Amino acid sequence: MTEPTSILITGASSGLGAALADAYAAPGVHLALGGRDQGRLDAVARICRAAGANVEVTALDICERAAVADWVAASDARRPLDMVIANAGVSGGTGSGRETPEQVRRIFEINVDGVLNTVLPAVPLMVERRRGQIALMASLAGYRGLPGAPAYCASKAAVKVFGEGLRGELAGKGVGVSVICPGYVDTPMTQRNRFPMPFLMDAPKAARLIKRKLGGNKARIAFPWPMAAAVWLLQAMPPGAIDRLLARLPRKG
Repeated sequence: MTEPTSILITGASSGLGAALADAYAAPGVHLALGGRDQGRLDAVARICRAAGANVEVTALDICERAAVADWVAASDARRPLDMVIANAGVSGGTGSGRETPEQVRRIFEINVDGVLNTVLPAVPLMVERRRGQIALMASLAGYRGLPGAPAYCASKAAVKVFGEGLRGELAGKGVGVSVICPGYVDTPMTQRNRFPMPFLMDAPKAARLIKRKLGGNKARIAFPWPMAAAVWLLQAMPPGAIDRLLARLPRKG
């Protein structure tokens, strides 16, 4: 696919979203960055502008369906979007004892509804032009439900499967779709974990890898490969054979 020059990124105020904004920032590139924290968005924008990009920032709640749809439409009207990266998400788990009903619903609201709020308004715009690319941020945690973070795993599984189906739906309409499934990436989200994180990758390196794979319109971008291989084998095993093993894993807070 051709290099995108008009890119919208959610969750761009920190972590992997900020790293992706920095990775794409270059002269001639327009970035529409969204997030909840205006101050942190402005800081990311300064870095991207220093790299030569034209940047517009919008502070918003990804769960506000109408507001997000308006933002996507306005961004596209200013400069037709080549790429939309639905990155915003939160984590959570049972480290404090259990997931409360409120926590479970909030995780799904942000991780699933937030993705839909971003992607669905963009699809008809791109289909009409028969051009564009959508990237959905899932996770290797979406391959198999883990007792330490059932809601997080389930929310990312929903994003993964939705993206895979959407790719097939849009394949003949000129729109590419990629599902991103990272392992542990060093971000504020993972820095709260109090257990060893194998193959931990820094955010700029992860962003460069994602950018390269998106350039090839890869259906699934799962990394690092040893973790991807491990979770693939895990989800292929009979549940009863691995329940005791999973029960000993550390809990995510």
